[in-house]
Amino acid sequence: MMTKILSPFLQHYQNRINQRLKDLFSTLPAPSDRLRDAMQYSSLAGGKRLRALLVYATGHSFNLPPEYVDTQAIAVELMHTYSLVHDDLPAMDDDDLRRGEPSCHKAFDEATAILAGDALQTLAFEQLSKPNAQLAPAQQLRMMHILSTACGLQGMASGQALDLASLGQKINIKSLQQIDELKTGALIIACVHLALAASLNITSNQMEQMHFFAEKIGLAFQVQDDLLDVLSDEKSMGKRTGKDAARKKPTYPSILGVDKSKQLLTILLQEALGHLQTALPNDIYLHELTREMIFIN
Repeated sequence: MMTKILSPFLQHYQNRINQRLKDLFSTLPAPSDRLRDAMQYSSLAGGKRLRALLVYATGHSFNLPPEYVDTQAIAVELMHTYSLVHDDLPAMDDDDLRRGEPSCHKAFDEATAILAGDALQTLAFEQLSKPNAQLAPAQQLRMMHILSTACGLQGMASGQALDLASLGQKINIKSLQQIDELKTGALIIACVHLALAASLNITSNQMEQMHFFAEKIGLAFQVQDDLLDVLSDEKSMGKRTGKDAARKKPTYPSILGVDKSKQLLTILLQEALGHLQTALPNDIYLHELTREMIFIN
């Protein structure tokens, strides 16, 4: 869900990642056609491709040609899709819809969805590790470390575990932020660092400010998602809404209320843009993308 039409710049890269994913699956050998079909079904089911756009826009801001960040953009989309496939499973968030279509386990079956998620995750690392004329092996190794750290025990997987453990519990904002920094924020931070890992022209201060920028938008993105579950509808979101309250899931609106959650979102957005301004005073497209990602006011 976006409030504005994407600029030609962002639309170009949205089209680029969609084509790269189509090309990947059209040439992907597979002993199991059904498993590949399930992976392709979930990966090509639409979506805003915000994480891939974050990779491309960060790369552009540091003067990297798109060929230097294509692989990272593909990898984060595959990793994100894996997380959605598994999140939708009955043992997790139990969602029947994703991007307005039946979830993978509904379109296929639960076992196939589990295996599709597993294979999407490993395919992400396969993409990062394959020979790449634009990247040095040391850069590729760094990228694999960035993504694995963001998505495993120190990141997304622990975030999901803590999220599930919080159902029906009373937790404070600090605990909720820890969950969201792991479950949602870690992969968004990785998107920025995956692009920066391809750059040879970045200062330590820029690296620090870009990290803070990514931290703020990662947390803001989850605050907004919690608000949309309360304020939006299934048709607009492409997935069931109102589910957080039904599952007694701690969220920013349930702890702070809607108005204070909106205030927090505004503060996080302003802080993110402040860090971005410090790192890249003349940036245009990351500013635009940030405002596309965080649009509730």
